[in-house]
Amino acid sequence: MLVIGESIHVIAPRVREAIEGRDKTFIQELARQQVAGGAHVLDLNIGPQRKTGVEVMSWMVETVQEATDVPLSLDTTNAAAIEAGLGLCRKPALINSTDATTERLQALMPLAAKFNVGIIALTLGTTGLPTSAEARIELATENILPVADEHSVSPDKIYFDPLVLTVNGNQDQAQSTVEAVRFFKQMTDPPAMTTCGLSNISNGAPLELRPLINRVFLVMLMGAGLDTAILDALDTEIMGVVRIVESRDVSTPVNKLYVNLFDAYAAMEPADLSGVDTDAEELRNLVKTVAMLENKTMYAHGYLKV
Repeated sequence: MLVIGESIHVIAPRVREAIEGRDKTFIQELARQQVAGGAHVLDLNIGPQRKTGVEVMSWMVETVQEATDVPLSLDTTNAAAIEAGLGLCRKPALINSTDATTERLQALMPLAAKFNVGIIALTLGTTGLPTSAEARIELATENILPVADEHSVSPDKIYFDPLVLTVNGNQDQAQSTVEAVRFFKQMTDPPAMTTCGLSNISNGAPLELRPLINRVFLVMLMGAGLDTAILDALDTEIMGVVRIVESRDVSTPVNKLYVNLFDAYAAMEPADLSGVDTDAEELRNLVKTVAMLENKTMYAHGYLKV
């Protein structure tokens, strides 16, 4: 699975300050740290930047490319800024992102065709957030793919994002997101790509719970066929889980649980964790998190204590 590092994000106060002050040193060090952590692609989120987007994105691309040679994901709602950045990228980049509305699709799909790059496509239309796997699939098939075909963008250049919703308030949507990823991988030839903003699943949860929820949900998605994820490449624990699953490292009971969870979702089955030793706290917390994300138990901030 390709890891898209999320840390160069204008919402982060220090990143915003670096962009405003054109502080190359900070941005470049953050880029290097993410690559050292295992990021394969770096997301450059500059925000809307309506007035100075072209200049800011150009500066950002050149700054990061001076420090590392990994591909970039250009993240802004400013289409002109994306076009400027694409023109400077030394490796095929990603456009992050279009949604399923005509306005965004017609602004950005031609850029994907012009530069022959991938484009992240959010399954988000004019009626708001999708509430089922079927709603996500309908947006992909009825809105996004026809425009991609109109501009001769191959399905394997489309990175469908099912929009991960927070388990705190949208618990039932976790499995709908997993199912959407499965369908996205099956509905075109060649198969479309898939991605997601992983940390959305734990938004609103207590800080101490968020990493665990993120890790378990990532393994479920990987089993369903997730190709890429936008996540914190500086989080050694989640990067460790990616390694465990991909190398099939079952050297510890925790590792074995993660691999078994991946295998269950790859086989399109609920996880059978009945034989796990829940006397061990870490294993017990993992089992409870799986059950919660499968909507078998109710999410509450204290769900691990129940």
